[in-house]
Amino acid sequence: MKNFHDETRTLPVIPIVVAPSESDSRCSITLSSPFADGVFPPLCTNQKHLCECLHNVFANSDVKKLQRTIDSEIWEKSGYNPTPTIIEAAVALFQHHNVDEITRHDADLDKTVKCVADVVRKCKEESRKAICFVTGVPGAGKTLIGLQTAITYDKEDDTKAVYLSGNFPLVEVLQESLSRDYVRQETERYNREVEEQKNNNGDVKSVKKPITKKQARSKVKAFIQMVHHYRDEYMNGMKVKGTKLVKDDKYFAKTSDHAYVPVEHIAIFDEAQRAWTKHGLADFMLKKKKISKFPYSEPHYLISCMDRHEDWCVVICLVGGGQEIHHDEAGILEWLQVLNKHYKGWDVYMSEQLKAKEYAEGKALKTIKDKARLHTTPALHLTSSMRAFRGEKVSLFVQHMLDLKPKLAKQTLTELDKYPIVLTRSIDDAKTWLKKHARGTERYGIMASSRAERLKAININVRYQPDFVHWFLDDDTDIRSSNSLEDVLTEFKVQGLEIDWACVVWDADLRLGEDGRSWQHFKLGTKSVDVNGIKVSKCRWNNINKREIQLYQINAYRVLLTRARQGMVIVVPNGDDHEPPDETRKPEWYNGIFEYLKSTGLKEIKENI
Repeated sequence: MKNFHDETRTLPVIPIVVAPSESDSRCSITLSSPFADGVFPPLCTNQKHLCECLHNVFANSDVKKLQRTIDSEIWEKSGYNPTPTIIEAAVALFQHHNVDEITRHDADLDKTVKCVADVVRKCKEESRKAICFVTGVPGAGKTLIGLQTAITYDKEDDTKAVYLSGNFPLVEVLQESLSRDYVRQETERYNREVEEQKNNNGDVKSVKKPITKKQARSKVKAFIQMVHHYRDEYMNGMKVKGTKLVKDDKYFAKTSDHAYVPVEHIAIFDEAQRAWTKHGLADFMLKKKKISKFPYSEPHYLISCMDRHEDWCVVICLVGGGQEIHHDEAGILEWLQVLNKHYKGWDVYMSEQLKAKEYAEGKALKTIKDKARLHTTPALHLTSSMRAFRGEKVSLFVQHMLDLKPKLAKQTLTELDKYPIVLTRSIDDAKTWLKKHARGTERYGIMASSRAERLKAININVRYQPDFVHWFLDDDTDIRSSNSLEDVLTEFKVQGLEIDWACVVWDADLRLGEDGRSWQHFKLGTKSVDVNGIKVSKCRWNNINKREIQLYQINAYRVLLTRARQGMVIVVPNGDDHEPPDETRKPEWYNGIFEYLKSTGLKEIKENI
């Protein structure tokens, strides 16, 4: 109510649990102090003490300060526009809801969904082939649009769709959450029908047994897949011939187990900027599949699979700007160059926003040489973050901060008054801050860069990567949950997913140069150092000079700093100045980072916050 109901945003909220027959000893009818946003800890009462409980509410001084006259009619008609997590949204969509039913309307998601649907309809009616780029800031809802499209068309026999992603954690978490919910619904249905049969003296054995977890996952995997599973399926019966993949007619004459033409007319590729380059895919195919000289990049191969349709098809690429975080990721430019060179008959749909430097250095629109097949519309770019519903400009703040523009970052931070971002040097203080701010079932957790290897000194080991499914889905009662604040995930495990409150721990892998105007990039490794005239191999930070890897490192921090929906604490350790000194944790490195972050307007954690 506080976050998503328009007329409640500025009001105090006092939750009261009324259990009519509960004992007096279980009642708690005296108000505690409210949280910073005006929500009070819940009161618990039975029937006997309800009047007294309400009296305490209206007599409370904090309530009187926050109280204002409410027009009940306006309040009742006020809009309720929630922004669910991607996991909650996926479950709701799977239960046959639509995007406009489960999300806030001011994020313009419905316009984008309609635009994508129009492209699909046009291609189907006119027997055309098209690629559609949906772009947007982190957390804008690109994945949500992809899931909505996949689930919608999965119900149609002649217009099947598949959602593909190379993001293994995202796919696994989505598949697991949907499977759990499917089993839960089936179990509830079975119990309900059994009870009805008993009440009517019917045959309980006639009730259909609930679906198993294995069966549920099989159904979910039909429209949510890892991209490499899809890739492998349509490599069956194909062989490399020079610079092309060609069909082995003898293979398909002998088998009906595999299809040459994809079942789906629509393929949605999430995080399309992470598709592999030609070199990356060739290297993988040689090592894993024993296929030498594979001639295509991943964008080229995926388009070639869909191009096997003789009538029509649509490829929908969901692209996050500035989020390439791994070697051999092709970015959006590879998709466009493949279309130019090999698929000149395909239509291209994208937004004018692809002029931004995060998208192929601002050259995306210019890359398409045949302007007659280029269709631009603002509906294909999402400018507002749904993830940080308390502060839509979090992504802009992070961008300014990473671009080393502290004045612009500080200016943007003033517009994030409902989205707290704080600093601390202590991981323990950060944990306390998270626990004090999270309420109910809100999720919080710790994240760090995959190169932040010296955080091990403060008991954060990025080399140990826990089971991310449990990290994202299990509750406080399971030590594998993010809420236990024991396990840390890196950018590779959290991209595309989100939590309510985040702790991001910053290491010396990304630090300020001596001039304070540039980032320096490092990774931990061995280095030869002079000890009493003898060369000895020591563990030290080594410079990363390759520009591509530097970009990945910046993007890694961009991903980490944009995972939180409601607020964030950034931890910059103190380093180590003890004797003998730890040469991998020099205090001046961490102090430089900390002072820079303070210059962007971020405040240190205050006492009792």
